[in-house]
Amino acid sequence: MIRLVACDIDGTLLQNGSTAIDPAVFYQIRRLAEKGIGFCPASGRQYSSLRRLFAPVADELCYICENGAVVFGPGAAGPVLSKTAMGQEAALALCREILDRPECEVLISGVNTSYLCPKAEDVVVQVRDFVGNRVALLSAPEEVPEEIVKVSAFCRTGAAGVEPLLAPRWRERFRVAVAGEPWLDFTLADKGTGLRQLCRCLGISPGEVAAFGDNYNDVPLLETAGTAYLMATAHRPLLDRFPNHCVRVEDVLSTL
Repeated sequence: MIRLVACDIDGTLLQNGSTAIDPAVFYQIRRLAEKGIGFCPASGRQYSSLRRLFAPVADELCYICENGAVVFGPGAAGPVLSKTAMGQEAALALCREILDRPECEVLISGVNTSYLCPKAEDVVVQVRDFVGNRVALLSAPEEVPEEIVKVSAFCRTGAAGVEPLLAPRWRERFRVAVAGEPWLDFTLADKGTGLRQLCRCLGISPGEVAAFGDNYNDVPLLETAGTAYLMATAHRPLLDRFPNHCVRVEDVLSTL
């Protein structure tokens, strides 16, 4: 029996550059709620960005944010159900290494703020205006005023090319995942961690969860959930790994 749906956003609910959730998704969320099935966005995005995307139903949802590093409960100012900090000293060393790469910018995530130390304006436009995050600009990573839960490299030449250059020495300490064409994410948690923590808070089993994703940072989520759906646009190795594929999430939701 499905009691919760956990769904990635970019590349899954938002496809082909879309910036708004299809109203059909909100209809399905409300219909599922009447059947006792909850809905939870599971994203590398921050809480504020996700609430704006899901504004018509925002107070009714739980949220797995920052690739599982922060989990929020429902309500107008949902409580933080869990937070997995990276360890400040190591996180700051990683930030400096990212900034030393000429093709990269760093995004430093707190619980609900994205901190940027921009070398160029395009990363500010991407994070603040396109993604819709709450943004604070700093002159150096050491100015971050809270515990760091995620560090991301914004790679202008593509994350897939930077990953083998930047990730190897950090893999023993952090989880590393390509989270979209320009993004390489480093966390202590992952979306599977966030889902397990949320399930404990809700008193349900991960086996009662249906999850949707499209990229490598979604693999822990898909592996943790009892039922996993991969978008048909995903990379072939992922399509071979997960047998259930779909074109639109709302089409599957309508069958639950």
